[in-house]
Amino acid sequence: MVARVEITPAAAELVERLKAQHGPLMFHQSGGCCDGSAPMCYPAGDFRLGPQDVKLGTIAGCDFHIGAAQFEYWQHTQLIIDVVPGRGSGFSVEAPEGVRFLTRSRVFTDAEVEALEKEGPPARAA
Repeated sequence: MVARVEITPAAAELVERLKAQHGPLMFHQSGGCCDGSAPMCYPAGDFRLGPQDVKLGTIAGCDFHIGAAQFEYWQHTQLIIDVVPGRGSGFSVEAPEGVRFLTRSRVFTDAEVEALEKEGPPARAA
């Protein structure tokens, strides 16, 4: 199985600290509002998902969703969630920590694209 979303060790460590403070968390890949196209991390259930949201996978025990329009742009890449110094301008729970999540990406190989096509499209949120 090819992972559509991954997380760096530094970001996973931050997620564990945030879960200790806020309980279960979820991610949603922003589509340009607030902090550009930053991944936003919320307490689970605080961001309302709709039928247009695509579940890319789970990272550090958190579901990761992206809007359908953004998925169309990013479907040929693996998203890699990292953390960098600096405060984002969104509502993501890491903001008070003086860091922000950042999406990096890499294009899937031909073999990975073939494997993903065999798996079928990812599930919708609702």
